[in-house]
Amino acid sequence: MTLDTIRARAAQAAQSAGRDPGDVTLIAVSKVQPLDRIHSVLTQGQRIFGENKVQEAQGKWPDFRATFGEVDLHLIGPLQTNKTRSAMELFNAIHTVDRPKLVNTLIRLTQEMGTCPKLFIQINTGAEPQKAGVLPQDADALIRNAQDGDLPVMGLMCIPPADLDPAPHFDMLREIAVRNGLLGLSMGMSGDFETAIAHGATHIRVGSAIFGDRTPL
Repeated sequence: MTLDTIRARAAQAAQSAGRDPGDVTLIAVSKVQPLDRIHSVLTQGQRIFGENKVQEAQGKWPDFRATFGEVDLHLIGPLQTNKTRSAMELFNAIHTVDRPKLVNTLIRLTQEMGTCPKLFIQINTGAEPQKAGVLPQDADALIRNAQDGDLPVMGLMCIPPADLDPAPHFDMLREIAVRNGLLGLSMGMSGDFETAIAHGATHIRVGSAIFGDRTPL
């Protein structure tokens, strides 16, 4: 599937939901992808990318940025507390803020550095023990902690259980966002981004549908 096809499908999904396609940001998930595939997508004009690991991103994006200019990088994988400073220096947005310790580290480093990437709180909507994210019943407290620390919380993120209908999880994320006054909804991947857009996604994270199957480094 081509990048243009994904863009067209996302635009159609937005229009079908009565939304402005310009309100949906496509994040091309380049984690564990060969450099030549990433280069190809960059040459097609894509400038917003998602990575899972700080170290992997550090190894490739400085060179790509030197060649192609400013690229908007989003961290969409779990963030270890000891990698927080490096993540803040490299990424424009972090989608996986999921625990008080990380929030407190972000607050401290933001005060030290004087700047912070845009942040999304990750919600474990399916309460899956193997998955990162704050539980829905604890989400309001974590969001309030981050907001009280003057962090730039833009919205929420979720990854629904793989074997369930994602729509109720997208609805849950939107409800938590609304009651906390947040507008950003990072939800929807290659297999369900159109459903996510129909349920209000502002950021969709599409990898294999753009790049092809992942090839572990």
